[in-house]
Amino acid sequence: MSTAPEGLPSTIRHWIGGELVDAADGRTFDVTDPVSNTVYTQASRGARDDVQRAVEAAQAAFPGWSSISNRERARVLYRIADAVEARHDRLARFESYDSGLPITQAKGQARRAAENFRYFADVIVALGEEAFRQGEEQFSYVVRTPVGVAGLITPWNTPFMLESWKLAPALASGCTIVLKPAEWTPLSASLWPEIFAEAGVPAGVVNIVHGIGEEAGQALVDHPDVPLISFTGSTDTGRHIIRSSAEHLKTTSMELGGKSPVVVFADADLEAALDSVVFGVFSLNGERCTAGSRVLVERSLYEEFTRRLAERAERVKVGPPSDPTTEVGALVHTEHYERVLNYVEIGRKEARLVAGGARPDHLTEGNYLQPTVFADVSRDARIFQEEIFGPVVAVAPFDDEAEAIELANATQFGLAAYIWTSDLKRGHRIAHAVESGMVWVNSHNVRDLRTPFGGVKASGVGREGGAHSIDFYTESKIVHVALGDVHTPRFGAAS
Repeated sequence: MSTAPEGLPSTIRHWIGGELVDAADGRTFDVTDPVSNTVYTQASRGARDDVQRAVEAAQAAFPGWSSISNRERARVLYRIADAVEARHDRLARFESYDSGLPITQAKGQARRAAENFRYFADVIVALGEEAFRQGEEQFSYVVRTPVGVAGLITPWNTPFMLESWKLAPALASGCTIVLKPAEWTPLSASLWPEIFAEAGVPAGVVNIVHGIGEEAGQALVDHPDVPLISFTGSTDTGRHIIRSSAEHLKTTSMELGGKSPVVVFADADLEAALDSVVFGVFSLNGERCTAGSRVLVERSLYEEFTRRLAERAERVKVGPPSDPTTEVGALVHTEHYERVLNYVEIGRKEARLVAGGARPDHLTEGNYLQPTVFADVSRDARIFQEEIFGPVVAVAPFDDEAEAIELANATQFGLAAYIWTSDLKRGHRIAHAVESGMVWVNSHNVRDLRTPFGGVKASGVGREGGAHSIDFYTESKIVHVALGDVHTPRFGAAS
């Protein structure tokens, strides 16, 4: 059974113009927890009129927010970070209860969210602008200006942290915002209004419209006065958003799906590689875009590695998200749970099941799945090609470096990749050959916030992170100034 945390809102309402408001038409939608799959609250169901109100509030707040200095905005971001940290226990309980994340991993998300605001406060103060001198004749310099109203659409996995990942650079850049949180996990977003109020964020600078993607999200994407959309979610939805955004030539940043390879050579540090594979695909309930969900192992190590991976998967503790000893909690929603279970059944027909594949015996209700390992997976198998987004991993052998690269690149996705080898020359070769936006060599998914984040192929469009995020939320204008006499050809002048 799931135990509800204290302080749950009876209704999760929109935050527009600094006020908590109901949907314009009064509609709501049910919010369930993934342990009992029962409704525990309602959320306002936004639509076109609600997005219109939010955009108007953001437009009204834009002149004031965009005109203050970078240092002043940075001070506000620091106060937001402090307010987030002051609520870290409550935030973690809300996040765990709503999304099914183990409570220990939810606490980590709260810390990272606060760090995002501090980091982008530092970036906006330290970031310079370019200047160019053309001898003694001309001087040119770049001016950054915020784009305007930023539309942010965020996913249901680690929702609060990923909201902060977009909110922080958008605010630092001087944009005002309309945020549409994921409908399956709106609970932690209900904390933002009190956080922003405590931090002194002016009314209308951040607006939150809850609702269904096809309604509230679509209205935000379609709005002519929202010139920029940042989206994290599925590849199919990302394609749809790009098509819709083309009507108004919106700037878009799309962080989409992944089917990331882990390439393990026989000379790798076996224990380190095994730890990384197990954590990389099973932490966050396997609901992470950068999960190493395809494990490619050199043939001489393949049987041993697969056996030990299966043993570890069987020992992973699946349990209630609120239990601090739980390593894998409940999958986020019944719809997603059924989708993952369907892939497990597909995998039974395509490959050899060596671990998991079913609900743990001690958990009779809720969206639980024992971490699942399939071996001898062919490159054409659906479980090799398609993103499952759950605690399911496909393992396949390779014979040489060329085959490892070929298999690593043999999907439509290209978000992350992980390489394990004691031969660093080979590690660099593989890193350069793999079609992926991010690669880790003998390392597991440790990110520096200064680095670009994003993928290639069907894994996304654009990069965010560090100065790349500021580039996305601002327009760059080049100003050219003559320093001396101007010698322009005199067309049409008298001879």
